[in-house]
Amino acid sequence: MNREQMIESVKSQMPEKRWKHVEGVMATSIILAERFGEDPVKAELAAILHDVAKYWPIAKMEQIIREQQLDQGLLDHDKALWHAEVGYWVAEHEYGVQDQDILDAIRYHTSGRVGMTKLDKVVCLADYMEPGRDFPGVERIRELSGTSLEQALIAGFDSTILFLLEKGNRIYPLTVESRNDLIKQQKIGG
Repeated sequence: MNREQMIESVKSQMPEKRWKHVEGVMATSIILAERFGEDPVKAELAAILHDVAKYWPIAKMEQIIREQQLDQGLLDHDKALWHAEVGYWVAEHEYGVQDQDILDAIRYHTSGRVGMTKLDKVVCLADYMEPGRDFPGVERIRELSGTSLEQALIAGFDSTILFLLEKGNRIYPLTVESRNDLIKQQKIGG
């Protein structure tokens, strides 16, 4: 499947507003990849597919997670996280993506992970700060992204964690672990 066919396929699976978000993530991923020395083609491909399963029925996502033996722990957490895990599987099995770096960037674009690769960071951060995003703290994330993927992502995770705390919602442990790992990296590197 070529790039244009993939775009049409993904676009057909979501509302126009979500597709605009995906386009923003695609453009932002390329900018961040070029800024921080990552492959912009890989970044764009991960961005195209990052929300491919976002609007799939919850029951279908749950079925894939169970039947394909994906991360079962996700089933105990917010369903909004499920699309990343399912998207990872869909990218490989329905779109033929074989590059593990791209697959992982799709899989961890919502939660992050300990030991995030540069591509993981680029796609996750692009998802936080694409031009259509408008939430408290997004301008600070954009500002930090000018010089540091890690500082910008820490600010992104902080905003997510604060939002969840204010709503009284559970926090997915991997998000906290990802944030803590980025802080540890900063202290070791700094």
